[in-house]
Amino acid sequence: MSVAPKGHTEPKDRAESMDRAEDRAESRNRAESRDHAESRDHAESRNRAESRDHAEGYRAGRTLPLRVEAMRQLRRRRTMVIGGVLAAMPFVLLAAFQIGGTPGRPGRTSFIELATASGANFAVTMLFVGTGFMLVIPVALFCGDTVASEASWSSLRYLLAAPVPRARLLARKFAVGLAFSAVAVVMLPAIGLVVGTAAYGWGDLELPAGVSLPAGQALPRIAIAVAFVLLSETVIAALAFWLSTATDAPLGAVGGAVFASIITGVLDAVTALGDLREWLPAHWQYSWADALQPQLEWGGMVQGVSLSLSYAAVLLALAFRGFARKDVVS
Repeated sequence: MSVAPKGHTEPKDRAESMDRAEDRAESRNRAESRDHAESRDHAESRNRAESRDHAEGYRAGRTLPLRVEAMRQLRRRRTMVIGGVLAAMPFVLLAAFQIGGTPGRPGRTSFIELATASGANFAVTMLFVGTGFMLVIPVALFCGDTVASEASWSSLRYLLAAPVPRARLLARKFAVGLAFSAVAVVMLPAIGLVVGTAAYGWGDLELPAGVSLPAGQALPRIAIAVAFVLLSETVIAALAFWLSTATDAPLGAVGGAVFASIITGVLDAVTALGDLREWLPAHWQYSWADALQPQLEWGGMVQGVSLSLSYAAVLLALAFRGFARKDVVS
């Protein structure tokens, strides 16, 4: 048996080693080329996505202007109906007084009994009858119907695809709803002042305590009272708005806020609750009467506004947080 000389195998081994080294080099080059190509493709894809997200002329701050949203809400039938009802209420109350005569109850004197004393008294009477329930409805409607109605119409997802940032959408919706609520709160006593002045003349503001405020002081005091009512209603506005972001049923959001207002009013009447009633917004809802005293009292109004704004801040935070994570499919 013959064995090849050792010198004959060395060139062959060196050739095989060189071939393997070349193969490894080519594999490494191909891998690097492939990685480079993939990186380039990823970069191009990212650039195309950024180009789509930042289309020419697109500015998130220009989406859904307040004017556009205000006009959309103003043209809705429910806005016109609410405006008509609030404008008609002073005339309804005036007709009731004309038919039934001057109101009066033996041994009791309230703003209702003094409604016909002057135009200022009639305006305060409209504020008095509207505080407990009548003004709650438009506030809950304007703030509770705004987002839920878009979902019920299946137009909410198209607004977000416009694209309108979610936080901006909510901010615009709530700002417009709050503005319409403010108009509703101011409209009732303002029209009452005009109607009452035309019917009973301009004069001093008679108070249940048996004293009166001069006509020159009555208007700024009434303005303070109206401002307090508006600020105290922010908790209803925020609750209705939070419910509006959580449901697709506008009636559920509006009804839930109105129902909560009724419940807090009932609980406030339960004297057994003691000091716990001070944590209810309804406990302070008539504190605006302190603005009409001969000596202006701020204590009750400050507590009522502070409580309402605190609750409103929490409810708005829940609304924005929940909507940011919500899967909008309608």
